[in-house]
Amino acid sequence: MSQREETRNLETIPVGSLGIIPLEGCKSLGQKVDDYLVEWRTVRESEHKNSLAFSGYQRDSYILKAKVPRFGSGEAKGMILESVRGTDLYILVDVANYSLTYSLCGRENHMSPDDHYQDLKRIIAAVGGKARRITVIMPFLYESRQHKRTARESLDCALALQELVHMGVDNIITFDAHDPRVQNAIPLHGFETVQPTYQFIKGLLRNVDDLQLDSDHMMVISPDEGGMGRAIYMANVLGLDMGMFYKRRDYTRIVDGRNPIVAHEFLGSSVEGKDMIIIDDMISSGESVIEVATALKERRARKVFICTTFGLFTNGLERFDKAYQSGIIDKVLTTNLIYQTPELLSREWYINCDMSKYIAYLIDTLNHDASISDLLDPNERIQKVVGKYKRGERI
Repeated sequence: MSQREETRNLETIPVGSLGIIPLEGCKSLGQKVDDYLVEWRTVRESEHKNSLAFSGYQRDSYILKAKVPRFGSGEAKGMILESVRGTDLYILVDVANYSLTYSLCGRENHMSPDDHYQDLKRIIAAVGGKARRITVIMPFLYESRQHKRTARESLDCALALQELVHMGVDNIITFDAHDPRVQNAIPLHGFETVQPTYQFIKGLLRNVDDLQLDSDHMMVISPDEGGMGRAIYMANVLGLDMGMFYKRRDYTRIVDGRNPIVAHEFLGSSVEGKDMIIIDDMISSGESVIEVATALKERRARKVFICTTFGLFTNGLERFDKAYQSGIIDKVLTTNLIYQTPELLSREWYINCDMSKYIAYLIDTLNHDASISDLLDPNERIQKVVGKYKRGERI
């Protein structure tokens, strides 16, 4: 932990005794976050360490025991097995973890985002308003893909956010929300959407040797007009050029609930001989991003790297295996904010960007009621890691 973080965190006393409840689908991420917090707070020195305000500051684990048992009918209840009174509570939930199952009238049922969201509400209900403050860390924002109304449609994400704050949640932290404007549903409460740009850059520089980080040899690409903000930020901090694709759709028909894409049209300067960083919020089926990579290769791009916060891979990994074997893509980077299959982690083309340290920083800082502004804007850290790469130092 850097000296800067140490000083900042020790200037204020904690809001309350720190408690973390990672729901079942988020256990491994929660454990890593807990390990960082235990390590930092064990070595941290403070003259006030023994005062009442710092009671319970150093512990073997900050994870509180909780469970959500189910009845044979599939119904469930949230249970917290130790006191949470006066605790500064952080609840971690991964709504995209489909690997978990439960018994529904004797049949195995996989958990959907709806099931995970209900479990989150059950745990909040079990707290019973006794915690000093509740922060929900929901990396993949529940129902965030349904962020606007175009016909007679429900606005599920806005409803969920309102429901959580009515239940007593003070802050909601998410990563790379599909459309951050959904926070307008709860304008009087805390809502942070965090970008993992620094982790992508670090992951890429750690795993790829021969990169030249200048506008003559590298470009950042947004696969659609909606993700321009991400691409502009990354291009600016790295000092690179930027390009964009827009999706030309056939609005006369609907296939699988959406208008099919006719073509990806490219806007930008020549990509010939340059390395491409395609940045997006999620890989769902992977169809769009592979088409964009193919279009770049047809324009004689050198290497193609795909960076997305969430790797859902809803149609499996075969499409990416073929693209890698054909030389269309070189590496795919996604975070461990959502469930990753063992098959994905074993792939040669895959780079896993670990977000647990970043989440631990956020929790540690918020528990001290300190500002997280510099954590939300990682420009300084990006410049430092790029400088190390250019000097040939270990990252």
